[in-house]
Amino acid sequence: MKVHSSHFKIQSIRFGVGLLFLLLISIFLAVLLGSENLSFFELTESQSAILYEVRLPRILLGACVGASLAIAGASLQTLLRNPLAEPYLLGVSNGAALGTMLAFVFFESFEFSRPIMAFVGAGLATFTVYQMAKSRVGMNVERLILSGVIVTTFLSSIIILLTSLLDATKLRSFTFWLLGDLSQATSSGFYLSLIAVIIGTIILASQARALNLMMIGERDAFDFGVEIEKTRLIVFATASGLVGLSVAASGSVGFVGLIVPHLVRLAIGSDNRNVLPFSAAFGASFVVIADTIARTVIAPRELPVGAITALIGCPLFIYLLRKN
Repeated sequence: MKVHSSHFKIQSIRFGVGLLFLLLISIFLAVLLGSENLSFFELTESQSAILYEVRLPRILLGACVGASLAIAGASLQTLLRNPLAEPYLLGVSNGAALGTMLAFVFFESFEFSRPIMAFVGAGLATFTVYQMAKSRVGMNVERLILSGVIVTTFLSSIIILLTSLLDATKLRSFTFWLLGDLSQATSSGFYLSLIAVIIGTIILASQARALNLMMIGERDAFDFGVEIEKTRLIVFATASGLVGLSVAASGSVGFVGLIVPHLVRLAIGSDNRNVLPFSAAFGASFVVIADTIARTVIAPRELPVGAITALIGCPLFIYLLRKN
């Protein structure tokens, strides 16, 4: 048993180091590649401005967005014991998108209106889904998923109706953002997202043991001293906050919270002490790579990063579906 445990720890360390190396390589290549390729050996004044004011904030923000979505998806899948559970399915992302759209239409002059309204929208959507899923006998996972689908559909309809209030220029900008867009990244947005993902990762990682026990069953977890309701609230609230800020910063970047945790579990097992932080690291690399492709494949024009994550995520999901 000790030999097996030691081997697993070494394997986990190797996997974690490999993910950090992948993230560093992804960021390095993303810095160099773009509509104008850069070289660290000689940078002109204009290239320095591109690197430090445009490209680097965008790359680092993309890493934070990927980490936030991946760890939120991993925690929700474990909490609900459902492999399809992720922020978009549960209505969290659409709530954040609606809040961001309201800020986009009515509070555009306020700098931090988008993250604030996105957080409020995500929180209200989560609260609504959570209340709808409750029954006399407690929380029902199937009812929660169904509630998420209903709320997601309802919020999508409101978003479509509100687009009629936008003029042609704003409509095009909002539509591109809704499909996933990191082109409006700023240093302040990156710092806000970085603080959020660090705090969110610490909070969710602190619930790893409880989530491990809840995977077995809520009654068994309760017998081991897990406060089921408290754990649910912490995970839902933290995941909602992370998704809300991510959507405000980048729009709807799909498949990250769905695919990344499954790939991590496939490689390293289901222990959430490893799955949660490793999902954050892998999610960061995933979005950085996808955004680099979006920026370069038809440069100087760009593709929505959400379209790239979907093109990568769909075949991976089909592979996982066929595998198990």
